[in-house]
Amino acid sequence: MKVTLLVGMSMFFAVAAVAQHAFTKADTLRGMLTPARTCYDVVHYELDLRIDPVQQTVVGFNRIAYHVVQPFDSLQIDLFANLVIDSIRQGNVTLRFRRNHNAVFVTFPETQTVKDSNYIQVFYHGRPLPAKRAPWDGGFVWQRDGSGKPWLGTACQGTGASSWWPCKDHQSDEPETMTMRFTAPSELTCASNGRLGGTTINNDGTTTWTWNVSYPINNYNVTLNLADYAHFRDFFIGINGDSLSLDYYVLKYNERQAREHFRQVQTMLACFEKKFGPYPFYRDGFKLIETSYWGMEHQSAIAYGNAFQNNQYGFDFIIIHESGHEWFGNLLSCADNADMWLHESFTTYAEAVYVECQYDYATGVKYMVDMRYNIADNNPIIGPYNVNFQGTGNDNDMYYKGAWMLHSFRSQLANDSLFFSILRGLLSEFGYVTTNSDAVLSYLTQRAGSQYNTFFDQYLRYPDPPYLLMKKKKKKGGTEITARWHTN
Repeated sequence: MKVTLLVGMSMFFAVAAVAQHAFTKADTLRGMLTPARTCYDVVHYELDLRIDPVQQTVVGFNRIAYHVVQPFDSLQIDLFANLVIDSIRQGNVTLRFRRNHNAVFVTFPETQTVKDSNYIQVFYHGRPLPAKRAPWDGGFVWQRDGSGKPWLGTACQGTGASSWWPCKDHQSDEPETMTMRFTAPSELTCASNGRLGGTTINNDGTTTWTWNVSYPINNYNVTLNLADYAHFRDFFIGINGDSLSLDYYVLKYNERQAREHFRQVQTMLACFEKKFGPYPFYRDGFKLIETSYWGMEHQSAIAYGNAFQNNQYGFDFIIIHESGHEWFGNLLSCADNADMWLHESFTTYAEAVYVECQYDYATGVKYMVDMRYNIADNNPIIGPYNVNFQGTGNDNDMYYKGAWMLHSFRSQLANDSLFFSILRGLLSEFGYVTTNSDAVLSYLTQRAGSQYNTFFDQYLRYPDPPYLLMKKKKKKGGTEITARWHTN
């Protein structure tokens, strides 16, 4: 795509055609912000679970603390229908509820009034949805390590956190903080988000691990990992002189290899802090946790499963990409899956930025050229809203085409100081909250100029590159040539 022709010229857009999908009532219940969801704002989750690796079951509760935004006597939470709700309580009162697909509607005996703060406790049990092909077809991951010991994890982006714990399963509402208590056989070690608050050895051969998250966190980023882990620690001194703890949880027989391989975390953090600003979750630390699946950007607890392999550029793709999500995805979070490019486009481009940090700009461009052939131009990058859109069979364009959009934007600006200032400003403006495409694009064009409106529209809202329509008309004294861009 020749970006130089896209900028500074008038474009005429046709209405973008959205690919047809067979959305269901369940999609709407999961994806739409109805009054039963917007009436309350989640403040804190307290998740308490006992995990049985042999039976592959969980039992426990989630305490959902919330502020009342609009008066209501019924609200919606979410929990997959294969999990059994034993009861829902507010204080000593047992509340009535009904199910509709994976949505749960809870009824209160009295109206909840605006500005009140309250909570409900959801007690449940069952066997969580097993992941068919984590992390793409997600759920609960029940595996065994090379020694035959249990190796458990979660990977539920798109599928939904409500596949294994009850919550308000919509990306727009992140709790401000979270507490998790996981009880499992003492032969295993539990690693999760945030800081380890303590462990309790129980008299039944189990241990309870308490993890505390001190920042807003998206539901799909909440993770549980159980295995026969070795744990080792390092520290990173950040751009502002702060010390960041680096905790690594790997299968015991991989510890020696991991100690050497994970050294690149230091160079990754140094690069991304320089380009994007300080690591966003200093209080909660940074962790890499070995998983049986490829990887996932679980906040402060990155899932790593790339078998300690570097690519041709000398770095581990999973470490760099998934850690990049700490800035774009976990700090800057979209409120609807339709805007997932805000996570993936920026993070994919962050890979090229890392290559540039390690080598030079020319090598970073070569890295971009290598990924260009993955662009399919099948669907708009921005998807349909309110239906928990998870992409089509080929939605790689939000990665590769989105990354090329940012690279082209940087090239057109021809001012790296401004470009990276815009990225840092974007993270500052929308950090620790959820946002959408319109708000982000408004910020980008406010900083760079309104002439970029059509540039971003073309990349994000239309599947095909535009083509140039030219007309020649003989006129007295010469030939008149008119040209305009056309978009399908």
